[in-house]
Amino acid sequence: MTVTDSDLAAVSAPVEQARGLPNACYTDPAHFAREADAVFFASWAGLAFAADAPEPGDVKPVRFLGQPLLLARDREGVLRVFLNVCRHRGMILVEEAARLPRAIRCPYHSWCYELDGRLRTTPHVGGPGTNRHAAIDRAQLGLVEVRSHVWMGVVWVNLDGKAPEFETYAADLRARWAAFDRPLAFAPDGAFELEVACNWKLAVENYCESYHLPWVHPGLNSYSRLEDHYNIEAPGTHSGQGTRAYRPMLAEDGRRFPVIAGLDAQWEEGAEYVALYPNVLLGVHKDHAFAILLCPQGPERTVERIAIGYFDTAVLGEDWAPMRARNAAMWKEVFEEDIFVVEGMQKGRHAGGFDGGRFSPVMDSPTHCFHAWVAERLRQPA
Repeated sequence: MTVTDSDLAAVSAPVEQARGLPNACYTDPAHFAREADAVFFASWAGLAFAADAPEPGDVKPVRFLGQPLLLARDREGVLRVFLNVCRHRGMILVEEAARLPRAIRCPYHSWCYELDGRLRTTPHVGGPGTNRHAAIDRAQLGLVEVRSHVWMGVVWVNLDGKAPEFETYAADLRARWAAFDRPLAFAPDGAFELEVACNWKLAVENYCESYHLPWVHPGLNSYSRLEDHYNIEAPGTHSGQGTRAYRPMLAEDGRRFPVIAGLDAQWEEGAEYVALYPNVLLGVHKDHAFAILLCPQGPERTVERIAIGYFDTAVLGEDWAPMRARNAAMWKEVFEEDIFVVEGMQKGRHAGGFDGGRFSPVMDSPTHCFHAWVAERLRQPA
């Protein structure tokens, strides 16, 4: 089934009249490939976590919608993203995450690159024993760097190189969350993955709204009720929800996680949960934050990578380990409660008579905001 401009125009209509994205947007491999270019590569997409390559010398390959990419942290601690291919014959450079003592070496002909991407050596390129040739300009043959930016512990990339600067793209959300725009401390026990049999967009849609709380998250809804929530909408970049009833975790000995000093009153019992389009789900609280990377594996399969971070490095100590584990277990339970919903919607997208559905103008407007953004990206000329 081809997704037409008429279909997309219906999605972009005001929420009171709009239909949701048609079934092919969730099930069709050809449309999935179209989204890779129009939605992911032309935007600032979440690729990985900065903690995936935490120390100088660390490299990690990442396969992103078919593109072989490489995280590399240089000796000065700068994290970059490159195409994971040698400039000589296109050989994959790194197959597994590693901490390199010196350079990135191509296993094919042993061309070597500095961790900042510069081409360092070209053995025998001019013949046996001759490591230079006039036609091979090392200064012009460094690794191909991909535009990247690190924020909230997430490595964001723009594959086509044409998006506005990240600071411009995320300006509204960064201003909204200025109090949280600071380094986060991540611990390995705060990271986990979930694999879900659904299109990546359904995970965004579900995360954006609080409408489902009473039925899908009864435990959470017992104290952070539906009526305690509000919508967040910034057409063109992000949408989500907030609560006025966040309840920080209490340890058995009465401790709580350290909080950010000097926060406005709204954050004393408030928290917000936002999808920064296309594929990163973020949550902020006065004592911790989290990020969820949605990693599409095909039109009907998504891996969710979750990382929880804290605003005080002291929380990484062993004395906080039991409480960190409880916090991670709590969030994992909440996110697992959503699996049957997103997988159920995915199954429903195979109903030929389903027209994309309708939105509650009051409860679903953040989800419609996301649908409209996707539709507009797809309507832009290639």
